[in-house]
Amino acid sequence: MSAPEPPAPRLLFGLSRCAAAGAAVFLGLMLAYLCLLHPYNVLNVDYNACAWLARAWNHDNDLEHGWMVPLISLYLLHHACRSLKGQAAAGSLHGLWPVVLGAVLWLVAVRTHQARVAIVAIPIVLSGFVWCYWGRRAMIRCAFPFFFLWLCVPLPGFQQATVHLQLIAAKWAHLLAGLFGVETVLEGTNVSSASGNWDTFSIVGGCSGIRSLMALLMISAAWGYLADKLAFWKRALLVVSALPIAVVGNAVRVASVFICAEYVSGAFAGKTWHDWSGLIFFFPACLVMLTVLHGLLSGDILFLKRRKVIIRRAADTQDRKEDA
Repeated sequence: MSAPEPPAPRLLFGLSRCAAAGAAVFLGLMLAYLCLLHPYNVLNVDYNACAWLARAWNHDNDLEHGWMVPLISLYLLHHACRSLKGQAAAGSLHGLWPVVLGAVLWLVAVRTHQARVAIVAIPIVLSGFVWCYWGRRAMIRCAFPFFFLWLCVPLPGFQQATVHLQLIAAKWAHLLAGLFGVETVLEGTNVSSASGNWDTFSIVGGCSGIRSLMALLMISAAWGYLADKLAFWKRALLVVSALPIAVVGNAVRVASVFICAEYVSGAFAGKTWHDWSGLIFFFPACLVMLTVLHGLLSGDILFLKRRKVIIRRAADTQDRKEDA
């Protein structure tokens, strides 16, 4: 008489109780590091990495939308985990290499007082963690949601790009306004009315579109990842389309300020319309452009829908005739 088989171990997220406990301890230590240690020092005040990142989501860094990035990252991670549902865990010790690399970056962050380096290391450590416990395929699926967190980290010196965007916005808005009969005089980033109907508008850093570009890049990156029915190059095109869409959309928005100043009121255009045009005009227009581009790439637009062609073998047709 054979001995009864031992009961199968209870699993949590595909892991045994022991492995799940080890994973929980690992994540707890990582969270404690980010919230308790102080790798960043400025003006003799220590900030932990999470506090520094939260302080960086401000108007000056053009990252007021930064708090949305972790929330979207969690949703993308949920989407990735759904595709892995039902698959057995196939962990590998090769995942320790990214974990070690992330730990080295954390040590560098502490020694150099750079919280940015500690935040950058988070996706690397999390990818290695998933590789260790769930395997290489799961790591590949979860890598994008992890590295999506990089979009909420401010880049040093990135605001210098606003100078070129200011010039582009001013020039294109000047040309677009002319198409609607609004004659303007362009001097660098200053645009004034040729008829003197309204005061000079200056295209400052806030009007350059860099803030809108960063927010739209976040949206297009998530959009491209979720459009998993498209080919890879089409999804990549959705992501990089954020740059031309943001530049064009911002130029149209700035031109609308000049048009509103010419035909409605300079005071209304410079204050009310300037403050609200981004919310009620720019982002809806950019989302429409992204939707149209997605439709073009997938062929879902009405006049571009692909017709299904049914090919029947000649032998099948002949058999049907004989049966009749």
